[in-house]
Amino acid sequence: MIAEVPLGGVFVPMAAVTAGAAFVLHLGVHGLARRLGLYRLVWHPGLFDLAVFLMLWGAVSALSLDLPAGWLRGF
Repeated sequence: MIAEVPLGGVFVPMAAVTAGAAFVLHLGVHGLARRLGLYRLVWHPGLFDLAVFLMLWGAVSALSLDLPAGWLRGF
């Protein structure tokens, strides 16, 4: 079954919600990597960013499976 989340009366796919959460986390990781100079050690920053985003999205998706059904009902 495909999970959907009601946001303001509109059903949004759970994949879009978890991708949005992963993107927000990715912005933080990206800023931290820039400050630490990590991108000097990376061959292709765009591919590195994509890989980090996909790992974060997988982690957020895996953790969201444990949430109760009505966790976002108030929005």
